[in-house]
Amino acid sequence: METLNLLTGLVENHQVLAYILIYLGIIFEGDLFLISTGILAHLGALDFGFSLAFILLGGFSKTFFGYALGEFLQKRFNHHRVFQYIERRVYGVFPRFKTHPFWHIFVSKFLMSTNYLVIIFCGYEKIDYKKFLQAEVSSTLIWAPGLLTLGYFFSYAAFNITREVSKFLLVLFILYIIFVLFDKLVTWLYEMFEEFYHAR
Repeated sequence: METLNLLTGLVENHQVLAYILIYLGIIFEGDLFLISTGILAHLGALDFGFSLAFILLGGFSKTFFGYALGEFLQKRFNHHRVFQYIERRVYGVFPRFKTHPFWHIFVSKFLMSTNYLVIIFCGYEKIDYKKFLQAEVSSTLIWAPGLLTLGYFFSYAAFNITREVSKFLLVLFILYIIFVLFDKLVTWLYEMFEEFYHAR
């Protein structure tokens, strides 16, 4: 318990740095930082509402910067093999991306490791900016509080199972692995659905 209190105390004493790291973490990583923030909010180290504000700020920043990065790279490195990979990856998951961009941009937010590629791809392909923003903003407004609450629940569940630090962290790790595997399963099922629908 002392180590857990030490961790929460450390975060509480460096909250400005913690919120900056949350903002940057959401831009560059996403899910893990979001769930970790929910855990720290449950432990009392961070304020839930304030954390959500920084998470949303980071999520929207990723939206704007990612699209701009896609536009920039399209001008400077058009037809580079990196974009051939991104294109294959995006169309592998979303074969009807060009005909239904809003839905696929929205869904990509909830599938690990696809949203970053989709955002950059949107800028690269110059997908209608208004439609892009509508899809990204609406999905972020669901994704951010949803995963933050999930992290809060993970911490609550682990805390009710054990108060020992090592076991607490082990339970959190197991819950996170279950989440990742579930996300992979959902991604696979979505790919199968798209493949079946596209083949009709």
